Amino acid sequence: MAGTVAPATTRAAARTADQAPAPGRRLKGGRGAFWLFVTPFLVGLLLFVYLPIVWSAVLSFFNAQGTVWPTEFVGLANYATMLTDPAFINSLITFTVFAVLIVPITFALSLAMAVIVNRVRVAKAFFRSAFFIPTACSYVVASLIWKMSIFNGVRYGLANQVLRFFGFEPVAWLSTLDPPTYWIVIVTVRLWLQSGFYMILFLAALQNINPELYEAAYVDGAKPGWKIFRDITFPLLRPTSVSVLLLSLIAAYQAFDEFYNLLRTAEYARPPLVYLYNLALGTQQNFGLGSAGALILAAIIAIITVIQGRIFGFDRAED
Repeated sequence: MAGTVAPATTRAAARTADQAPAPGRRLKGGRGAFWLFVTPFLVGLLLFVYLPIVWSAVLSFFNAQGTVWPTEFVGLANYATMLTDPAFINSLITFTVFAVLIVPITFALSLAMAVIVNRVRVAKAFFRSAFFIPTACSYVVASLIWKMSIFNGVRYGLANQVLRFFGFEPVAWLSTLDPPTYWIVIVTVRLWLQSGFYMILFLAALQNINPELYEAAYVDGAKPGWKIFRDITFPLLRPTSVSVLLLSLIAAYQAFDEFYNLLRTAEYARPPLVYLYNLALGTQQNFGLGSAGALILAAIIAIITVIQGRIFGFDRAED
């Protein structure tokens, strides 16, 4: 009986081995599936990201006005023109003011929101979602709501209704230059849109802190409050803090939607991207100058990001 069963088992094992795909065949099939899913993404990335960047770099050395095809080689003349253009310089100044306002306020607000949500004992998921939902909102839609409803310049706008309730006169928020009340509109809409995203980053970092550190501090006599936050919590948030500062600064450089939709024709608050958009796609249609200005802006972003990373010790964030 044993001699009969053994050959049958051997034959079954042989059939299973014959039916199983070879290791090389499995690898080939997995590689094919990988390229099937990745190739459309790579083609889109090449056609719609890298190729336009390369073509923009080429156009920046040519006189390309009214056409995206290079016509006359001008060398570095477009770069010299942009670096001496008062309108472009003023747009960089506008960005600087915007960054000085939005970066520290965003940092402080998102950190405060994260600390509050982390300490909530009831409905924590609800508050986390409620603060994060504005991140999914379109910048264009939010800008129009701020412009046409909340900070409408007429007396019946929401903000002016609040002012009237406290006995103040209505304000033309987007056209008043002294004081520059338009900054309130721009900064608040950006805060509403992006603070929830950075709050999630801080919240994840807070939840990664070892609770034993707080227990040791309590044993040593420290009481919950500002001292615990200053000496334990905030230092442990250093990697996330540096990342938030870098990301918010880069996002400030890329500000376009809120400025374009709130102050489309105003020249007193026009960031670099809005100026370059009007230069390249407006009435002038000067793609050579626009491309040169875009590359100058990209270089400024890279330089300031590296400097900020060095100042805040980004390279030592994991120490």
